Amino acid sequence: MTPTAPPAAGVRTPWGDLPQPVRDAVARLLGAPVTEAVTQPGGFSPGVAARVATADHQRAFVKAVSADLNPESPELHRREARNAAALPSDTPAPRLLGTYDDGTWVALVLEDVEGRQPHVPWRATELRLVLDAVGELSRTLTPSPVDAPPVTKAMVHSFRGWQHMIDAGDTGDGLDPWTAVRLHELAELAAPWGDFAGGETLAHSDLRADNLLLTADRRVVFVDWPHATRAAPWFDLLVMLPCVRAQGGPDPESVFATHPLGSGADPEGITATLAALAGFFIQQSRQPPPPGLPTLRPFQRAQGDAALEWLRKRLGPAPA
Repeated sequence: MTPTAPPAAGVRTPWGDLPQPVRDAVARLLGAPVTEAVTQPGGFSPGVAARVATADHQRAFVKAVSADLNPESPELHRREARNAAALPSDTPAPRLLGTYDDGTWVALVLEDVEGRQPHVPWRATELRLVLDAVGELSRTLTPSPVDAPPVTKAMVHSFRGWQHMIDAGDTGDGLDPWTAVRLHELAELAAPWGDFAGGETLAHSDLRADNLLLTADRRVVFVDWPHATRAAPWFDLLVMLPCVRAQGGPDPESVFATHPLGSGADPEGITATLAALAGFFIQQSRQPPPPGLPTLRPFQRAQGDAALEWLRKRLGPAPA
């Protein structure tokens, strides 16, 4: 499939634009001044995301943001810090080395993982590696070792996207005709998603190519954990596959149905949760861009379209 999603990349703040007190705090956390910083591509945060090296040859990954760049991003960094600190040491995720928070700027200093993001468009060998790792991650993190919020609470508002559109008088202008005339049906289909998606597995809840690193020894490392929730074992797989599809990957229905996490899942629950996920992406994509994140809405639209394509396949042809 030809990719439909734009690159998952926002507008990064260069390391040199960080206020001096933040850079000094990072130096204290690492024990030496930073002498090299390379901004990393991928992801939507408007803040700093850089691999750094210090005068005594330590390496780390630093992410930092202020409310002036985006009002919601500092709290996401705080959440990520709490989650990263609570993850078991054997979780395939970067270790948290330290944090800085002055009430305006929040910085996380994390282990620098020697790895790269998967190729986009997706390559079959890399996708298989990631799919196996997602299954292993689900097994390892059940029951959840982190006191994360249940997905039914964390997403209770976001996963009512179709209903939000109806309530706002959005008639679906600009959507494909199949979707535009079915907003009420889609809202009803999505409504019971919480009866199925809850669980005691720690889900990353935002798996995309730019939140994964592949190492030279064929390990998969999962990065960026602010959205972690307690959910059904299959939740991460379901959330990830529309993005995989939008970035040139295979048919999500065939992948999900043959994956160990998806093969035994309740079909009604998968359809309801997929409808809710599609509604989230579509409704969000129709909002103005958030401050500092000009590329987010087109990316959400591509994921929403891929989720709708998958949903239509699950529902089958409409009655004549």
